[in-house]
Amino acid sequence: MKVVHLLPALEQGGVESVVCDLVRGLGNGERETGDRWESVVISKGGRLVERIEAAGGRHIALDLKSKNPLTYFNRVWKLRRILRQEKPDLVCVHSRVPAWLFVGVRALDSFLKPSNLQTFKPSNLPWITYAHGANSVSRYSAVMTKGDLIVTPSRFLADYLKANYGTPEAKIRVIPNSVDFRRFDPDNLDQAFIAEKRREWGIREGDHVVMAIGRITPVKGLDKLIREFKEGKLVIVGGADKHHRKYLDSLKKLAKDLRRETGDVIFAGGQSKIPECISIADEVVSANTVKPETFGLSVIEAYAMNKPVHAKRFGGVAEVMEAVEEVNASSLREAVRTLYSSELQAERTLALYREVVG
Repeated sequence: MKVVHLLPALEQGGVESVVCDLVRGLGNGERETGDRWESVVISKGGRLVERIEAAGGRHIALDLKSKNPLTYFNRVWKLRRILRQEKPDLVCVHSRVPAWLFVGVRALDSFLKPSNLQTFKPSNLPWITYAHGANSVSRYSAVMTKGDLIVTPSRFLADYLKANYGTPEAKIRVIPNSVDFRRFDPDNLDQAFIAEKRREWGIREGDHVVMAIGRITPVKGLDKLIREFKEGKLVIVGGADKHHRKYLDSLKKLAKDLRRETGDVIFAGGQSKIPECISIADEVVSANTVKPETFGLSVIEAYAMNKPVHAKRFGGVAEVMEAVEEVNASSLREAVRTLYSSELQAERTLALYREVVG
């Protein structure tokens, strides 16, 4: 059985991490259940491609990120050609642009003459939409409810889709995200990398380090965090795409202007070794108080490293934090392992794939 995942790119962020974990969890080759799955990821590419390949998956480069309508039909044609070559059993769509491109593939197939379709029709492929975010309600966003089934990482997002799009409960499957405990292991880290980052960020023994992790966007509330931070080291791990570079510049200016009133603020940029970065922190914080996170992947990653997290309890983050607190475990790490292991995610995902493919 072959599954194809469609997503914009593989640079950084929660969606990318989820896809990497799905590929790693299912792997390639025969499982104990007798299932044999091959994972193919199609995206514009990026630095996380190596994680897909290390997990046993294959990557095919195609720009599924651009919103340029002038290139839409060309990319639809290319995606259709790839799908006809790969002949997957299932397509999983992880964002709105790839979803609209796949809808275009299905529509194109329906207009072409049967004699031109050979024996494989992408329009007949079963497909699952993975709704990763509570996007603004619109026809454009509604495409994420059009799959044969819809996967959400939290009850919060499932209820959001039901309330705003009338999505029936029968079409929704809640499958929480997972943590790769082999990567997020406090006892198995790159100590040389950690030492290098401590030097680069100017962190000395005894410094109190607060860390914020994720893409730099206004919704993260980083301007408020910088204003309220008074002492120690605040390390902001994450990059800004081209649409938010001015916001990043404004944050750097704000930190510089407030230097005498606040602690040190370090803009660390995107980092490949997030577990090592988290190990340097004394606590991890989310300053988002505006738009609820749909899950809170950075929360469970910090918990897996036995780091406390401070965040507003709303949306999926509240679900995660409350669930962890209800588990009677010896540590945060063990509580997270009970709830959000990759084994559990793989088991639920395989059951979902079987349900759709038959």
